[in-house]
Amino acid sequence: MPKARVSIFPLSGALLLPGMELPLHIFEPRYRALIHDAMARDRRIGMIQPRGRGLKPALFDMGCLGHISHIEALEDGRFNIILKGLARFRVVRELEVGTAFRQIEAEVEQAPDPDEVLSAVERAALEQESQRFAKMLGYVVDWTAVSRLDDQSLVNGIAQIAPFDPAAKQTLLEADTLNARADLIIQLMQIVGRAERDGGTTMQ
Repeated sequence: MPKARVSIFPLSGALLLPGMELPLHIFEPRYRALIHDAMARDRRIGMIQPRGRGLKPALFDMGCLGHISHIEALEDGRFNIILKGLARFRVVRELEVGTAFRQIEAEVEQAPDPDEVLSAVERAALEQESQRFAKMLGYVVDWTAVSRLDDQSLVNGIAQIAPFDPAAKQTLLEADTLNARADLIIQLMQIVGRAERDGGTTMQ
């Protein structure tokens, strides 16, 4: 597995997956510096979740490398960007650097198989559970449009937008196959559903 130097954007609850897009509003000075640096080089940054709070919290072991596919520079120095997921990476070590943003040495995986699909039974189970979940939370969804999504867009799109907590999002990122990620989504939706029925809160 090839190693690379990756400039990172630690952000709790934000999940980027290969092949998917993540819109971000960049306003902190250190991350504005990160965007300037990325645009001057290869337009790539690594999204990763922190394990805690503070200026330099510990990191989860796995993140996702992204390419800045769109950027809007605002007058006050902020940015709106769209990040396109390329491949997952695993942290080898954090580097000692003089930049305001953090950098790591990472092992970057190959991009996932674009032809990976669910079985008809798996697809039906995911759509059925998603409809129950959306109804329970009061979400309005165009299910006709959803039915036209390919399996990867469906699974990864749900993983990114569903109101699961950061640890659950991390588990979804670390799932090695599309089937495993779909199974986890169903399990998480069922857990949230039971919590709602018992008077608890969602995993957010």
